[in-house]
Amino acid sequence: MTYEQCVLNTIDYIEDHLHDSITLEQLAEVACFSPFHYHRVFQTLVGESVMEYVRKRKLTAAAQRLFYTNDKVIDIAFDLGFQYTESFNRSFKKVYGLSPKEYRSANMLCGPLRGKAYLQKPVTGGNKVKPTLITKDAFHIIGYELRTKNVDGQNNKDIPAFWTHYLKNQLSTKIPKPLYKNKELGICTDFTPSTGEFTYIIGMEVQEDTAAPEGLTYRSFPKIDYAVFTTPKSSEDDFTFSIQSTWNYVFTEWFPQSGYEHYGSMEFELYDERCFGKTDKQIDLYIPIQKKLSKA
Repeated sequence: MTYEQCVLNTIDYIEDHLHDSITLEQLAEVACFSPFHYHRVFQTLVGESVMEYVRKRKLTAAAQRLFYTNDKVIDIAFDLGFQYTESFNRSFKKVYGLSPKEYRSANMLCGPLRGKAYLQKPVTGGNKVKPTLITKDAFHIIGYELRTKNVDGQNNKDIPAFWTHYLKNQLSTKIPKPLYKNKELGICTDFTPSTGEFTYIIGMEVQEDTAAPEGLTYRSFPKIDYAVFTTPKSSEDDFTFSIQSTWNYVFTEWFPQSGYEHYGSMEFELYDERCFGKTDKQIDLYIPIQKKLSKA
C-alpha cells in the first residue's frame, strides 16, 4: 500500500469518527506506521499536522450543525470532543473569525477546511538523493532555542527570522569552544505531535558537560542511526527550494521503499562551508531511522 493510500485511509477514519475522541496513536495504527513517522508523513502529504487537521474537521462539523440545526452550542462542543466551551469558542473564532453564536446569527455556511481525501501536491524538483546510512555517536551542543509550531505555517516564519537574528548578531561567537568551526546545526526536537509544537535549536557541537553561558542551552543527543541526505547544489535563489524538495523526496519517495521509519527523537540540518557564497550551495539532512516494524 502506498503512503498516499495509508494517509487517505486515516482521513476516511477521521471523517467516520468526528464525534469520537481521536488520538495520534489510533490514526498511526490505521496507517500501519509508528506514531511519529505517521505524524511526519501526514505533515508532508497534507501540509499541516494531523491533530490540527482533526481539530479543523471537527470545527467544520460544528459549523454545519450551527447552520443546519438549533442545537445548543454547549451540546455541539461536547459532542465533538471539546471538554470546555471556552476552548471550543476560542478555537472556532480562530478559524472562522466569529464566535459560534455570531456565526449562527450571520446565517452563513463556510467551506470544509480541507475536504475528505485531500492531499496536497508535494514539492518536487532537484535530483533524487541517495542517502548515506551512518551511526553517529552521542553528541552535545550549545546553542539558542526557539519553541514554534507547524500550524498555519508558523514555523516557516519563526525559523528564518531566528536564523536572521542569529547571523546578523554573530551569535555563534558566544558559543564556547566549539569542536568544529563553521559547522552549525539546525535541530528540530521535543516534538509534540498533538499540537504541532517543537523546539528548534541553532547550535554547535561541544565537549560533553561544557557549561552553557547565560541565555544559551546545552543539550545532549544519544548514539543512533541516521540516513544522511545531501541536497543538490543550487544557487542562493534556489537554495530554500532545494532543501524543501529534498525533505519532500525523503518522505514521499525514499521512506516508502526503504524499509525504514523515522526514529522520532529529533532531526537536524548541518550547515558548513558549502553554504558560503552564492553558487553550489548544499547542506546535509540527518534523519534518525529505525527498521520499520511489521504489523500483524
